Amino acid sequence: MSLYKNQNIQLYNSLTKQKEPFTPIHEGAVGMYVCGPTVYSNVHMGNCRTFLSFDLVFRYLKHLGYKVRYVRNITDAGHLENDGESGDDPILKKARIEQLEPMEVVQKYTVDFHETMAKFNALPPSIEPTATGHIIEQIAIVEKLIKEGYGYEKNGSVYFDVVKFNEDHAYGKLSGRQLEDMITNTRELAAQSEKKNPQDFALWKKAEPQHIMRWPSPWSEGFPGWHLECTAMSTKYLGETFDIHGGGMDLKFPHHECEIAQAEASNHKSPVNYWLHANMLTLNGKKMSKSTGNNILPGELFSGENDILKKAFTPTVAKFFMYQAHYRSILDFSNDALEASEKGFNRLMDALHSLAEISTSENSSLDIATWKQACYDAMNDDFNSPILIAHLFEGAKYINALKEGKETISATDLQELSTTMHAFIFDVLGLEDTQAGGDEAAEKLSGAIELLIELRNKARANKDFATSDTIRDELQEVGIQLKDGKDGTTFSLS
Repeated sequence: MSLYKNQNIQLYNSLTKQKEPFTPIHEGAVGMYVCGPTVYSNVHMGNCRTFLSFDLVFRYLKHLGYKVRYVRNITDAGHLENDGESGDDPILKKARIEQLEPMEVVQKYTVDFHETMAKFNALPPSIEPTATGHIIEQIAIVEKLIKEGYGYEKNGSVYFDVVKFNEDHAYGKLSGRQLEDMITNTRELAAQSEKKNPQDFALWKKAEPQHIMRWPSPWSEGFPGWHLECTAMSTKYLGETFDIHGGGMDLKFPHHECEIAQAEASNHKSPVNYWLHANMLTLNGKKMSKSTGNNILPGELFSGENDILKKAFTPTVAKFFMYQAHYRSILDFSNDALEASEKGFNRLMDALHSLAEISTSENSSLDIATWKQACYDAMNDDFNSPILIAHLFEGAKYINALKEGKETISATDLQELSTTMHAFIFDVLGLEDTQAGGDEAAEKLSGAIELLIELRNKARANKDFATSDTIRDELQEVGIQLKDGKDGTTFSLS
């Protein structure tokens, strides 16, 4: 029997602002859509947190036995600045800077995104559609919206009439905004001059002469509005109403709000039953920002080549750190917090490795069934990974006490304890055993590297920089990064 039949999941629905029992449209099956990356630059840690939050959701639902169709798009066109309304298309902007074709930019950063998520051991989605691959579907929705009276054409561009939609719907219900307040507080921009109302958003934009990425349509040669692609792809693969729509908190308005409006106007039904939003990352207590330099990319985190953290951290430690906060809470990246997580993760792995050394007895001093259900209860409560991890640490503490002979466990319960620990650590959280291969081998490798660091330090002291650089470069060739700091030289495995 599938596990989901015995588990009652509660989800925090951003639309209703409360936790609700999760009841999928079709028993045993879940349709989930998550807004994917706009591929014009290396994926940043904030994006990674969002995608890892929904990887956790995907993994847990699969673990419970649901058949999950997880759709996550790639935005490779039609995303202007200023919420997709005006300015430059960042893909075209990057193409000009790097002197590449736009699709070269798309390919380069799509590959980077996939490689980064693979390092985090995130599962690929069931379907990963692209915006450029669904232009026909997007044009069809625009035609339908015009026919329904919610879309209007002006100078080759088509806009969604938000004021008309709000007459018989509630525009702003996801974000909690009132249309009247939005109109009052809107500063007129030149690009809005052809709209009926400042809040109207683009369904189709006529391409300027310099705009390379363009497609024919009934209205002009142009490109679809940013919000339109997700409506087209989610409904195509999941139906006019599906179970879960996820994304970052920053997408709630206007992107998700516009998705709801488009879907309700064209299909006359609510598109999504549960809206889930992951919160943001900060770095050393401040908002991550490229312009201020308070920013770190995944590759810089893994290699240690940055001026923010004292050392490198493995992808699985970074992932474990992110799961120690609930996906709806703000999480601050800092060296001390990551180091604490690394120590905690290693304790967890050490306990797992100790399971083979445990002796059994007739009785157990811990109620394994109750502890196991507590792990499920944590995940059933809106995917509360920090509470789950607290229960896993409780399991690790029990394992250590068993190893020391301070507690007892039956053979049946030991099997249940081991199975549950492995299931939640590897299947649900998707962590990887970085100690695999044996502690003894790791200690020998560490000792050898420390010896080379010592030899390098002696060479530097003797001003023999050729030898010093050779040791550093040769180690780097085999994936061992050295980092010199005020406290000495440290190393990491890339």
